[in-house]
Amino acid sequence: MFLSLPFFIVIRQASLPISNSIPAMAGKPGYGNLAGPPSPPSAYNRRSIHDREAPPMVTLYGSAISNYYNKVKLALLEKGIEFREERTIPSQDAAVLAKSPLGKIPFIETDRGCLSESQAILEYLEDTHPEKPLYPADPYARAKCRELIQHLELNVELIARRLYLEAFFGGKVSEETKAEVRPKIEAGLKGLMRLARFSPYVCSDNFCAAWPHLTLIGLATSRIYGEDLVAAQIPALADYLAVMTARSAAQKVAADRAQALETFVGARKP
Repeated sequence: MFLSLPFFIVIRQASLPISNSIPAMAGKPGYGNLAGPPSPPSAYNRRSIHDREAPPMVTLYGSAISNYYNKVKLALLEKGIEFREERTIPSQDAAVLAKSPLGKIPFIETDRGCLSESQAILEYLEDTHPEKPLYPADPYARAKCRELIQHLELNVELIARRLYLEAFFGGKVSEETKAEVRPKIEAGLKGLMRLARFSPYVCSDNFCAAWPHLTLIGLATSRIYGEDLVAAQIPALADYLAVMTARSAAQKVAADRAQALETFVGARKP
């Protein structure tokens, strides 16, 4: 998830004021996804967090540029849960802190209150909407899925964030950093392969929230190293991506992410 401010992400902050610019927090823990500038009012985003009336059953706050936001959005779509989206950037504003304790995104608002941290949100959705499970029923198999996601986020994605400034924001990452990051990403992906099954999903038959992370890391490494390190380390990646991109929920998330990235990049051009 992102931290409050500046580095959305890919990430969490975008160039917008929140307090610092994206480059200032690039690669730091808690600032690893993408989030772009506020979008104009839309069918799902007509009022600000400050003046909305009673919320619908679930409101998802954040940015479609963020891989952690897309992790939650994909689960909502896959489970068929009705929700609305509200573009929000990491912030130390009191109205945001009242809903997300560190001002990070994504977070959700429910009829019971607010929740932050993407994995906590996914587990809440799984518990409250069990009709379409995304995790195995068996406790050990379920724990193995959680283990895989935690490994991917802490030992691969968090490391890859150090490349995002140059890969996505037009900044520069030192050659020393690139040289240091590459073997760590490769080691993390090798570890992932010791946990993954890809039959057909990362955690065997059960959907897993790995897709938004794997696609983002693959794109970042392609831009920095001229090679998709995810594809290089995961032989089954092409088949997995084919399965995922055939799903309507993934298609929706990918299309919205592409549009958000285009808007974000356009807003940064002089």
